[in-house]
Amino acid sequence: MKIPSTVGDESSAICSIRSEDIEATFGSTCIDLISAPLGSSILSFSDEFFGAATNLTNPVAPIQKKGVYTPNGAWYDGWETRRHNPKPFDFVTIKFGVSSGQILGVEIDTAFFTGNHAPAVAVEACFYCNADSEHSDPSRDASVQWDVVLPRRPCGPSARHAWLLPRPTEKAYTHARLLIYPDGGIARFRLYGLAIPVFSSDTNALFDFASLHNGGRAIAFSDQHYGTASNLLLPGRGVDMSDGWETKRSRDEGHTDWAIIQLGARGTITKLIVDTANFIGNFPQAITVKACDFTPDKQDGRLQPDEKSTSWIEILPPQKCHADHEHVFSGETLKEVVAEEKKAWTHVMLTMIPDGGVKRFRVFGTRVGV
Repeated sequence: MKIPSTVGDESSAICSIRSEDIEATFGSTCIDLISAPLGSSILSFSDEFFGAATNLTNPVAPIQKKGVYTPNGAWYDGWETRRHNPKPFDFVTIKFGVSSGQILGVEIDTAFFTGNHAPAVAVEACFYCNADSEHSDPSRDASVQWDVVLPRRPCGPSARHAWLLPRPTEKAYTHARLLIYPDGGIARFRLYGLAIPVFSSDTNALFDFASLHNGGRAIAFSDQHYGTASNLLLPGRGVDMSDGWETKRSRDEGHTDWAIIQLGARGTITKLIVDTANFIGNFPQAITVKACDFTPDKQDGRLQPDEKSTSWIEILPPQKCHADHEHVFSGETLKEVVAEEKKAWTHVMLTMIPDGGVKRFRVFGTRVGV
């Protein structure tokens, strides 16, 4: 992980991250455990009079609409509570979009909230799996023990605030609770961490190892001008071009764009899916896929493979792409190397020829070494 210049916190090892360093700190290391497209859900809140709590987990950057009013007041792209809260804080409870996750960082964005921003915040988390529908919200269960992930921290107006924990939390959590002191507005809430998937013990069970739900992560890319590479690993087929991976146009001969995915588990590969849903005039002409079984301590001290690593082996030769289409590759289409008995892989690299947009990338197989 790249650790940018930070401001040390005297009360703990938690560090404040400058807004311009947030992507570099968390982008290739973590996922947003509470992002709405992952399937997170708002379970409860103390108040949302001026702005809905669901705005907090919107993956799109907040916007401003000056002069626009709702029946309750000025329109804000965020969660905003009433003034003069008689209690110490307002809160919102959120269920993670993954089975569980370890937390490494927090971001609070108060974009466009100036005189009405939340002055201070704190974050708590718990592991909760009560199947009783009457107690599906841990905030309503008095027996739940909440751990403090981020102690109370001040927030300023219209700015991105982020904090890096010294290490991922030892526990894996399923729910988070954001507290604002005493009331006010926040545009976005990000909870950066690592997905902790639950795999079946069945050695023949098929998994999508690239899925964010199963611990897959986009760790490197050539370009993501219009859409981030991590969108490739989201569930479903999305809604439009905004939630896929899309690069800028290139006119250079021989140009390609690529994204490297660290799989959620070491396993075989039996099927690949490359989905160009919603990409009609800007899908790639062709794609190809390489894979490697990467062991950090045997690769010149590198922690991850890069695009020039000699470890890569082509498992899918160049394939023509079509607009708005789910391309499925299995059987004889995949090179014989993937069919080798218990041949395992840890990383894949999807390459677009020459550039364009892809909505989703799936890598199906079985776990090895279980």
